[in-house]
Amino acid sequence: MDLVWVRQHVRRTAAQLGFGLVEQTRLVTAASELARNTLVHGGGGVVESTCLTSGRVRGLRLVFADEGPGIPDPDRGSLGAGRPSGGGLGIGLGGTRRLVHEFSVESAAGTGTRVTVASWAATPPRGAP
Repeated sequence: MDLVWVRQHVRRTAAQLGFGLVEQTRLVTAASELARNTLVHGGGGVVESTCLTSGRVRGLRLVFADEGPGIPDPDRGSLGAGRPSGGGLGIGLGGTRRLVHEFSVESAAGTGTRVTVASWAATPPRGAP
């Protein structure tokens, strides 16, 4: 049920912000993978959703946070090309990073994980937050 809610929320919010259908689908796919990772690998957590504006361009920032086991070395492990997180959509964090305009991960073994993504309804503005 939580995964369904995240997908619906992201799709609805992105549409309200003026995202095109392809942009909505990319963001919903990224959110699905991150929500699933939060539940399966992090043991559950929270998602924060923030609407963004930069001039006339609108965007959406999503933060997925958990208190699970963490990722010992995100750059060498989960973010590596072709390294899915296992069993989900098969795109892993590396694939998720390619679906959004902005991507960051904060994690270490035993500290949980915080993944922040943002997408814009058009080409990302210069100096976008």
